[in-house]
Formats: sequence, structure tokens, C-alpha cells
Amino acid sequence: MDNSRVFITECPRDAMQGIKEWIDTADKIYYLNYLLKCGFDTLDFGSFVSPKATPQMRDTASVLEGLDDSETKLLAVIPNERGAEDAAKFGRIHFLAYPFSISETFQLRNTNATIEESLRRVEAIANICHKENKELMLYLSMGFGNPYGDAWSPDLIVTWAERLTQLFEVSRLSLADTIGAATPELVKQVFSTISTEFSNIQISAHLHTLKENASKLTQAAYEAGCRYFEGAIKGYGGCPMAKDELTGNMPTERMMEWFKEKGIETGVDPIRFSEAFVTSSKIFH
Repeated sequence: MDNSRVFITECPRDAMQGIKEWIDTADKIYYLNYLLKCGFDTLDFGSFVSPKATPQMRDTASVLEGLDDSETKLLAVIPNERGAEDAAKFGRIHFLAYPFSISETFQLRNTNATIEESLRRVEAIANICHKENKELMLYLSMGFGNPYGDAWSPDLIVTWAERLTQLFEVSRLSLADTIGAATPELVKQVFSTISTEFSNIQISAHLHTLKENASKLTQAAYEAGCRYFEGAIKGYGGCPMAKDELTGNMPTERMMEWFKEKGIETGVDPIRFSEAFVTSSKIFH
């Protein structure tokens, strides 16, 4: 792998999903089209989920229809087989992503399914991906600990990564912090192991953090072999199913600053990114 190159996923879906005030569909399309010009590897643009569970995402199909052509891969989060079937109808969607938690409590809160039930869901989703020529991405949610007292350890992450990749044709595993529990030491420990053992799969860092910790966590993941990073402009968002107080997403601009400082290529156009950064204030108030 070229050490001077990383691949960034921008996550407006994650930034928007917990906002209770409705964001107009036209405004979402306007903002996402700015993001599609930036040169991100992937855009986590929406989710095919029950409107009751996540009202803000009920217009994902309409948003998709308004998006401009781009080389950026589109990713949709899906919570079950029905969501996968709905998403698979759209040829432009590249990744179907399922949030698989290694915390039983969070799996129930996030997808209304146990871990064992989730395995059956992933099997059905994987079959749809194979049939419809989509790539399967799995989040390992609560990947750096959980607030519920459920078992967690770096070894448990590796165990689940091994099981999931042996059972299913997974293109990308995203180690998702979810609650901002990761420290640079934990990130380095986890990614050092994962990056070595799963070199044939894209391993992505989806970290939720305070802005002041962003550079240290980015550096820890990169030095441990991670080359796929996920963030949201200004650190907007967080998982509304995780706990009452949200820890925001990794601020994309902080990652970009660190990569630029180290001379690491991101593929993102800085001028286009600046335009999207300014435009974000029209969406998030």
C-alpha cells in the first residue's frame, strides 16, 4: 500500500440523522452535491431505515435522485433486509453498510436485534449484495468500549472481525468508536492488530471525538496502518441511539490538516473542500 495516500469518507448522513428539526430535501441535495465535487473516496449520504426510527432519513431515495454524477462512491446504511432490498434498486449505490455491534445492548438499541439475529440479517444482506453487485460494509460499533458494562477488549474486536469476514464477503470493516471512548493508545493497539491480520480488506476508522483530540487519534490510526478514514465537516453529528449526550464525529477538516502537514495525499481538492465547508453552515445551525 502507498503510505503517502489515504482514502476519506465524508459522512453527512451521520451528521444529519440525529437532528430533530427537518432539513429540507433540496437543502440536503444542495449540500451533498458540494461534497461530491471534493474528491472524497466515499460519501455516506443516507440510510434506508424506518421513518419512525430515523425521521431525518425518510427522503434518502429522493435525495439520491438529485445527486450529480461523481467518481465518489456512494454508501447507504441499511438496518435490515428490507432496507437492503430498497437500497439495492439504485445502481449508483456502491456500498450497503450494516451497523454490527459487538455490544449486545447497543445492537438492540440501534437495530432492535440481538447479535445472533444480526448475523442472520447480515447473511440476507450479503446475499442481496452478491445478487445486485453491491459491496458489503460492516461497522463494528462500540469498537473501543461501551457505556453499558458489556464485554469489550481488543481481542474481542479481532474475534468478531475474523468471524464476520469468514462468514461473509465483506469489502470494508469500519471500526466505529460510537461514543468517543477511543484513546490514541487504544486506537494504535486495535489498528495495529487489525491492519496486520486483515490486509486483504479495507479497514476504516470511524471515530467520534472532541475536536481537540482529533489530530492525535488520526495520527495513532495512521501510524498503526489505517488508510481509510471517516469524518464529518466540523464534527457534526453522532449516533442518536448510543447515549443521551452525543460525542460528535471526527472533524474532517482536522484530519485534512494533519494529512496536509505530514504530506499525505488524500485525493481531496482543498478549494472544493473549503467551499463545502462554508456551505455546511447553511445546513447545520
